[in-house]
Amino acid sequence: MSAGYAQLLRTRHAARLLTGTLVGRLPNATAHIAIVLFVRAEGGSYSLAGALAAAYGLATAVGQPLLGRAVDLFGQPRVQFPAAVVSALGMTWLALVGTSGGASAYAAVLLAGLFTPPLEGGLRALWPSVLGGREDQVHSAYALDAVAQEVMYTVGPLLVTLLVSIWSPAAALLVINALGVLGALWVVLCEPSRTWRSAPREAHWLGALRSPGLLALLASFFFVGSALGSITVAGVAYADGHGSQAVYGWLMAALGLGALLGGVAYGARPWASAPERRLRALVALLALCYLPLLLTPAPVAMTALAALAGVFLAPAIACAFIVVDRHAPRGTVTEAFSWLVTFFGVGAAIGTAVAGPAVELGGTRAGFGVATVGGVAALAVLTATQRVLAVRVPGRVQTAGSAGSSENDRNGDAEPGFRAEQKA
Repeated sequence: MSAGYAQLLRTRHAARLLTGTLVGRLPNATAHIAIVLFVRAEGGSYSLAGALAAAYGLATAVGQPLLGRAVDLFGQPRVQFPAAVVSALGMTWLALVGTSGGASAYAAVLLAGLFTPPLEGGLRALWPSVLGGREDQVHSAYALDAVAQEVMYTVGPLLVTLLVSIWSPAAALLVINALGVLGALWVVLCEPSRTWRSAPREAHWLGALRSPGLLALLASFFFVGSALGSITVAGVAYADGHGSQAVYGWLMAALGLGALLGGVAYGARPWASAPERRLRALVALLALCYLPLLLTPAPVAMTALAALAGVFLAPAIACAFIVVDRHAPRGTVTEAFSWLVTFFGVGAAIGTAVAGPAVELGGTRAGFGVATVGGVAALAVLTATQRVLAVRVPGRVQTAGSAGSSENDRNGDAEPGFRAEQKA
């Protein structure tokens, strides 16, 4: 990217919004890990752990586009912070009732997931107005966003395992969600979040889902999510087989670290090719790097393989952000990014749910086999829909100003161009 990360972070509000969003998303980013460790500490089975994590993921999948559409309609502060508080209360409920509560445990994770605030989509909606609609900086912001996510996914598992070892899995749930509420508050009090408004949208019950190109991308990232979700459960089984929960934390941290390094390398240079074609190549490499996990060697080597498995994740996500921006209908930007989170989350939920029984029936290798299948399926979807992805949504124009939106003009270039126009 032509604009360096340091220059981007010096832009007013950029560092605060990025940091606040990452802290606010910690509960969602670590929920599957925290839930699995909590259930296992309570004496629950892998299947129960996978089922509760899947229930959380499915509830998040339902809530994200609904809350994203609400953000597009009513603005960020009225939606993001109240949702964060309710979600934290759901996880607090889980920590208090435990797995012995039966239906109460499921109700708690469903509440927490359903009200997970769409901070991820909200940040990407803010970048063009914060950065003045400059194309190179917006694309750099998408890459930095993906890289910063991997910092969170590297630190998050270590933070959860640290809290578990110092206190308990229940304490980890409470602390992580308290941080999430503070992060959401830090974002919505920031001026760009308070003043942002979406561009006018065409009334349509399908909203962002009326874009065929967006649907193709979402289907692919459903399988990317399933691969990562399965690794969450397979990693716990691997750690149990080697006698230490700390091994699990290192595996998850290595996966995030690999993605972080890959994202830094990806964002360090400009790309001239069409993002849809570039995304196919990145997902192909991502699927290829899942294969060595089937070897399940000793912990040191397995940690290195986990890092390799993550190398192409952040580049694929950063490229997907651009593809979403190119295909989202006008006035649906937060909703469109929230749908990406939704399909990714549903995939992760299905992956965790499938990996639990796979581990119990076929062992740790079977769990990692689910990840391999997910990567191959993601690539197959992008390959089968490449003609649909080549057709972009025409005529969407960014509206800027103090209440700027992130809408951009589809001008037929290999990368989307940004054209700021003052609202009438």
